[in-house]
Amino acid sequence: MTASDTICARFQCSFPGFSLDVDLNLPGTGITALFGRSGCGKTTLLRCMAGLQSAPGTMTVLGEPWQTESFIRPVHKRPLAYVFQETHLFPHLNVRKNLDFGYQRISPADRQIGFDDAVRWLGLESHLDRMPAGLSGGERQRVAIARALLTSPRLLLMDEPLSALDFNSKQEILPYLERLHDTLAIPIIYVSHSTAEVARLADHIVMMEEGRVVGQGPLQETLANTDNPFRVQDDAGALLEGQIIDLDDYWHLALFRFDGGKLWLRHDRRVKPGDRVRVRVLARDVSLALSENADQSIQNLVPAVIDQIDPDVAPGISLVRLLAGPTPVLSRLTSRAVAQLGLEPGISVWMQIKSAALVA
Repeated sequence: MTASDTICARFQCSFPGFSLDVDLNLPGTGITALFGRSGCGKTTLLRCMAGLQSAPGTMTVLGEPWQTESFIRPVHKRPLAYVFQETHLFPHLNVRKNLDFGYQRISPADRQIGFDDAVRWLGLESHLDRMPAGLSGGERQRVAIARALLTSPRLLLMDEPLSALDFNSKQEILPYLERLHDTLAIPIIYVSHSTAEVARLADHIVMMEEGRVVGQGPLQETLANTDNPFRVQDDAGALLEGQIIDLDDYWHLALFRFDGGKLWLRHDRRVKPGDRVRVRVLARDVSLALSENADQSIQNLVPAVIDQIDPDVAPGISLVRLLAGPTPVLSRLTSRAVAQLGLEPGISVWMQIKSAALVA
C-alpha cells in the first residue's frame, strides 16, 4: 500500500493510569474495526485521529497530512465525520432538517454524496417529516449516520454506534451498515467490543489491549489465527465468505457455498440464491472426526486438513486451525481428544458443524 491509499496514525499520550502508544498503517478502503475490551484505548485513539484529543504524533489520510510534528490541522478543517454512541440530533428539527444541516455544511462544488442517495441508503424515505422524539433508537442512529455522510467526508469515524441500542434495534440497523459497506468508497474506522458486529461488517481489524496494538490484519485471516489474543473468549472462531446457492424453505435452511465446501445454515427468509453473505463459525461448534459419518444429526460434514494445533489459554483445551481448501477454520477441543485421535498438522479430517449453530 502507498501513502495515497492508506491511513497512517502514530500517537503517544499518557493519562493517569493509562497510556496510548500506537503506530498504524490502515487500508484506505472498506471498514477497519478497532476492537478490544472496554478501557483498552479504542475511543481515545479515535478521538486522536479526529483531532478531538491532543496527542503527540502524526496522522495522514490518503496522502493528506492532518497532523505532523510541527502542524496540526484543526478539527473543523478535517474532512471527516464522527458518529457517536449518542445521536445528538436536533430535537426541534424534523429528520429532513437534521439531514439538511449536514448537507449545507458542504459547498455544492464539494458534495460527493447526494441528499436522496443518503436517504435511500439508510432507508429514511418515510421518516423525513418525523421528529426525533418519535423515532426508535435504531431510526435515530440511521438519521445520525445519514447526516454524517451528507458532509461528504474523506474519512468516517464511528464510535460504538450500536452500543446504546437494544437487540432488536441492532438487528434493524445492521443491514443498513452492510449496505454502506457495499456502496461507499469512503474508508470507515469502526470502534466496537462486539465480535459479532466486527465479523459482520469489517474488512480489517486492529486488536487493542491497554493502549497498544496486540494484533491486526485482514479480518478473515486474523480471526482464524490460533495466537489471536482474544481466542479465550467463547466467541472465538472463523469467518467464511461465500454465496447462497439454494433454499429449503420447508426446513428453513439455506445452502451456502464458500471456497472450501458447502454448509447448510438456518435462514429467516431474508436471503435468496445469489446473495453474498458472511457466516461466523465458532470454534466451539466445530468437532472433528477421522472419517465421514453421515449417520448422525450433524448436517454439515466438510473435509479439511489440520494446519496447526496450539494449547488454548484454558488448561486442558486445544485450539486447532484447519484448512478447508484455502479457508481457515478453528475448532476448540479438549487436549485429551486431540491425543486420543492422534491429531497433528497435515492429517486429513472431517469437520462436523451443526446447522443449528449457523445463521445466514
